[in-house]
Amino acid sequence: MQRYKNRSSDSGVVAYETGEQSIVIEFRGGDRYLYTAASTGAANIVIMQGLARAGVGLCTFISKVIRKRYARKLA
Repeated sequence: MQRYKNRSSDSGVVAYETGEQSIVIEFRGGDRYLYTAASTGAANIVIMQGLARAGVGLCTFISKVIRKRYARKLA
């Protein structure tokens, strides 16, 4: 997983890993969630991957747009 740059310095996201049509997000506290094109929509995965690379806005986007539409919580 890659460390999230956290340019806002107030994000709940700490790391991420992108796949072809997916992204795994690790949040503060260690919870990791898999988001897929099937669970959130392909366009949203592209946005999330871009925000992850930019290091800003990902947690806000998840909380306002994606909400609980993850494919599964990872162990």
